[in-house]
Amino acid sequence: MLSRLMDFLTACWRRRSSDGKGSEVTGRKEGLLWYKDAGQHLFGEYSMAVVQANNLLEDQSQIESGPLSLLENGPYGTFVGVYDGHGGPETSRYVCDHLFQHLKRFASEQKSMSVEVIRKAYQATEEGFLSVVTKQWPMNPQIAAVGSCCLVGVICGGILYIANLGDSRAVLGRVVRATGEVLAIQLSAEHNVGIESVRQEMHSLHPDDSKIVVLKHNVWRVKGLIQISRSIGDIYLKKAEFNKEPLYAKFRVRDGFKRPILSSDPSISVHELQQHDQFLIFASDGLWEHLSNQDAVDIVQNNPHNGIARRLIKTALQEAAKKREMRYSDLKKIDRGVRRHFHDDITVVVVFLDSNLVSRASSVRGPPLSVRGGGVPLPSRTLAPCAAPMET
Repeated sequence: MLSRLMDFLTACWRRRSSDGKGSEVTGRKEGLLWYKDAGQHLFGEYSMAVVQANNLLEDQSQIESGPLSLLENGPYGTFVGVYDGHGGPETSRYVCDHLFQHLKRFASEQKSMSVEVIRKAYQATEEGFLSVVTKQWPMNPQIAAVGSCCLVGVICGGILYIANLGDSRAVLGRVVRATGEVLAIQLSAEHNVGIESVRQEMHSLHPDDSKIVVLKHNVWRVKGLIQISRSIGDIYLKKAEFNKEPLYAKFRVRDGFKRPILSSDPSISVHELQQHDQFLIFASDGLWEHLSNQDAVDIVQNNPHNGIARRLIKTALQEAAKKREMRYSDLKKIDRGVRRHFHDDITVVVVFLDSNLVSRASSVRGPPLSVRGGGVPLPSRTLAPCAAPMET
């Protein structure tokens, strides 16, 4: 009887926290800005914000805190995802709908969190989106040219896992005991061919293709098409059967290819959290175009927790305006679509780490939390049949 009552109360809490009708986890909107200034995850506070620049918001993001599997006995922890889409919103939306669910399934099978669980979740998400592309190809061939970066952080059992495809970034703020200053430590490996080591990796993987990476309009691009070397989606650069008509000619590789040009295998690192680890910043590359790692960490360290993600975005937009020799107030008046000429979609998630909660991670429990970054709602006809926009 008691267990049934608990199940009922948990279900009610979940409905309340995900119905988007005045619940504590529902964010607010001001023009092109969506934000959730403060909330609580299992191991401390968090803050989220998203600003839209594209006509259709291509960034997606989520925080899931509580059970990381389908089992009652755990594992428990916090999951953060930032998905920076390109070519359209379909892939990032698909990732936001499916990646965490795959992770829970594999964690249930293994009864723990691990690098293998995360890697399998990425693989299953890639395979799932490939199925979507295969089904839609006859009606909507351009979906083969839609993709997404995929940055994930998982805090579980005092361990932080960071997984990444593309050029979003996770940065840790860590106190230096001797001086009291807070250092920025980049935790994610990036896959952008603007980085020389990534270009070298591409050349070593494709030794028979001297033009695997080319400089086009002063920007390094894979096959002259895309800046990142790893992603979810972008099937037109992974499966040759989708690199042909009726796909637009601008996306097609003239010479064809025999092996996948892009990879969906994430870089994954594992970090044991320490007492002087203060917070984590997860953000799409739109933030890092305008702020250095240390600049971002200094802003978080020197300002109140409440609204800190929104503050980081505002600072980035002020820098974007300054580069174009215009006022921030004038930049804010520019509508989506046109705004993309001034800055990208920007997503920021700041996760604070309470060392007391992290240190007793195995015993920390709490009601499940599920929050998704929002944007301007999209007409359903503009999307492939993936999930509709959500703020849960």
